[in-house]
Parts: sequence; structure tokens; C-alpha cells
Amino acid sequence: MSGKILIPILGDQLSIDISALEGEDPDQYVLLMMELSEETAYVRHHKAKIAYIFSAMRHHAKALEARGWSVDYIAWSDPENSGSFWGEVARALERHSIGSIRITEAGEWRVMAMIENWEQKFGIPVTICPDDRFVATHQDFADWAEGKKQLRMEYFYREMRRKTGLLLDEDGNPEGGEWNYDTANRKPAKGDLEIPQPIRFRPDEITLDVLALVAEQFADHPGSLEQFHFAVTHEEAMRQKRQFLDEALPRFGDYQDAMLSGQPFLWHSILSPYINSGLLDPLDLCREVEQRYHDGEVPLNAAEGFIRQIIGWREYMRGIYWREGPDYVDRNFLEAQRPLPDFYYSGDTDMHCLAEAIGQTLDLAYAHHIQRLMITGNFALIAGLQPQAVHQWYLEIYADAYEWVELPNTLGMSQFADGGIIASKPYASSGNYINKMSDYCQHCRYDVKQRVGDDACPFNALYWDFLDRNQEKLGENHRLAMPYRTWEGMDPNSRDEIRNQAKNFLDQLS
Repeated sequence: MSGKILIPILGDQLSIDISALEGEDPDQYVLLMMELSEETAYVRHHKAKIAYIFSAMRHHAKALEARGWSVDYIAWSDPENSGSFWGEVARALERHSIGSIRITEAGEWRVMAMIENWEQKFGIPVTICPDDRFVATHQDFADWAEGKKQLRMEYFYREMRRKTGLLLDEDGNPEGGEWNYDTANRKPAKGDLEIPQPIRFRPDEITLDVLALVAEQFADHPGSLEQFHFAVTHEEAMRQKRQFLDEALPRFGDYQDAMLSGQPFLWHSILSPYINSGLLDPLDLCREVEQRYHDGEVPLNAAEGFIRQIIGWREYMRGIYWREGPDYVDRNFLEAQRPLPDFYYSGDTDMHCLAEAIGQTLDLAYAHHIQRLMITGNFALIAGLQPQAVHQWYLEIYADAYEWVELPNTLGMSQFADGGIIASKPYASSGNYINKMSDYCQHCRYDVKQRVGDDACPFNALYWDFLDRNQEKLGENHRLAMPYRTWEGMDPNSRDEIRNQAKNFLDQLS
């Protein structure tokens, strides 16, 4: 069939060398980019998340045009904008002499299902290109998972190290003799340390227009635009990458699990929004981190810890997402049904750890992985919040959240709703862990040392009550044998006091 090829570019495909564009003559193609209500409304995304994606898309369109591509950009304010993928592809076919469609595969089930119907609906050939920005293909993960009773990230991560050659010596063995240096990455931080701060990028005219649009059109969405700080171009993202490598990476390994009041970033990279939307290449980033280690600029626990997050967790989560299928989102192994408390959208709670983590999230659309797992996620788990509501909150509230990476992290890793596909035990803890890894408890009205009473830290009673009410499902988990022995060793009156403390708190929560 004659005619030009239409190449839709999705909002998380902001890579100059995305697979649908590779090695082609720009004169034969029309690139379609779209700001769609369909994508902004399926959950109530954080205002700053929408602003980041729209501004990055608009800047990316200009970068593509500068390279000679013809970009048909459908802005939110276009009076003819249908608001849907289907409507905008149909309109593009009418505007241009299109003979076929080519697109890089989408990252989410719902979008891929739609794309797979385009050939039948539009009556022209549709080519779906694999997304080669990942180390593991879907088949790679399926081959690795086949026949395994447990799909543990650690063993998948080792395969990714072997495939990429990252941090391997000349004999193919891991640098330093160990695959994983997680035990060296758990130092609590102190406020008197010199903590680097990420670059805060000054909004240009394009971003200012987007911020005004979002403030007007998405006023009822959560979050704030007042501290909008994101890079919105490849060049800006590269500047942030260099700042992380130079100033933060050397101490990232030691303090990656630490938390401090008033310090949202610590030694974290703040690069995940740029990696997940396509402004940065994850493998190139890992190779730069590896080179810093070989050059003696960063210790091994920092380099390995960062690389593990990218080619370990990130790739593993994508593999789980596509392997488990679209019904993964409906799983609720622990049958948790409590609704999400209002303070997840306001930060208004006396629990200082939650106020800190949620408050910065509402301000910045950002929190680091331990805040997500062991503060907001831990509380949701031990309070018995419905995992689907928790998943929706995480998907809405974080600038780096796309369903393929957020859903397995939340439903599986954080909420144990998949029954242990990802995590070998629930990531539940009392206030003691929070006190060990942060200064939050020092600033809280609750006493982290108390289990019961008006001043007792809610995490304490909720932790033991969580184990108690889920003993039928979790009691045989060998990694929980010690806490269950401790629970059974308490005198009956103490256990009843803890149950009553948890019940009273949860009743008030409702």
C-alpha cells in the first residue's frame, strides 16, 4: 500500500532513537504526538506529573523537528482534539496520505490492547516494534522464568549482569566476589552530613505555558506545582545525571535506605522520571556508573547498588508485569479491604514519618524507594488498606509511575497482594525499623518505644495485629517464624491489649 507511514510517539517514548524511528528517512514518515484527556483522566495524576510529561513531550517534538522529522503535534487546547488515541489516529489518517502505521510497543496492557486492534479498525497495516530500551525482552524473561517455582529478583539480576557484562571481572565473576552488596547499603544518615541537592531547572516559556494549562485544567488533581523542578529535555536530564554522578553517587550506596526530615532527596539520583519517559538511556547510565567505579571515583557498594536498581529491579518488574497479565491488578491475597485514609492526599497526620513522606510527595511528585516501601507502603500493608486503592494512589502521585513498573512494586512488593510472587515475605515492620533508618521518630508526637496507650506509635500495635489477623495465610512463611514465635510468647493480656490498640486506631482511621 502506497502512502506515508504514521508513527505515533507515546508520552513515555521520548527517546530520539526509539525503535519505530531507527534508520529511517524522515521524508517518508509523519510522527504523531498527542496530549490526551484519555491519558490524564484514567487516574487523577499529580499536577506536576502531567506538567512534566506535557512539557517534555513538547520539547521532544521540537527536538525531532530539528532532526528533520515531520511532527503532527496535537496540543491539549486544540479545539479538534478528541482526547483519545483512537480519535487522534483516525484524524491523522484523514489529514495525511497514510498507507500504514508503525509504533513502538506500549508499556501498559490497556494501551497495547488498543494498538493491537488498530489494523482491524483502520484497515491498514500496523507494525509494532519491540521496545529495545530494555535489557531483557519479553521472551528473555519468559525463558528465565520457565519451570521456576520462585521468581526471585536476585537470580534474574545475575542473568542481567551476565548479559550486559556490567561489574564483571575478566573471568565473568562479579567484581569484589559478591553479586549483591545490599547489606552495605543500610547506614542511617545524620543531619550534619553535607547532602547534595539536585538541580532545580528554571521553567522556560514552553514549561510556563504548560504549568498555566495544568493549573487551570487540572485544579482538582492532587499535588502542587509550586516546586516544579523537573528537567524537560534530554540535555537537562543529562545535566542532572552528571550532578548525580559527581556529587551524590559516591555516598549513594551507604545511605540509599536512609531517611531524614526535611531532606527529600539525600543521595538519590532523581533520574527515574527521565529514564521511564525516555529522556535518559538506562544502560548507558549504568555503564557510566560502572566506569566511575573502575576509575576509583565511587565505591563498589554504590555502583552495584545503583546498577541493581536499574537492570535488576526495573527490568524484573517489567518482566513480572507482562508475565502475570492484566488480571494481576485484581489480586488481593490478604483480602485487605480498608479504604485509603484522606491523609494520603493531604499529608495531615500526627504520624511524622507519614506526614514527611506524603508531604514531600504532594509537593514534588517524588519520594525515594524506602519512603515508598517502608513508610507509605508499610503503613498501608499493616493497616489492611485495599491494595487496588494503594496502587491507584502510587500510580497517580509519582512522576516516574507507569503501570508496568509501579503495579508490581506496589501490589506485589509492597502490599504482598500477589501472595509472594515477588516478595518472599511481606515488607511489614513496627516503628523500630523507621526509628533505626531515620530521624522521623525524634520529631513525632508518638513514642516509638510504646506498643499501647495514647502516645504509642501506631506502627507498633498495627504490626503485631497484622501478623495476628493474617496468621492463617502467613503463619507457615519461614521468614516470619521468629516474629510469630515472639507473638505467641507474649502473655494473653498483652496480645489483647495490642489487638484493642490496633482496633481503636483503625476505627478512628475509618
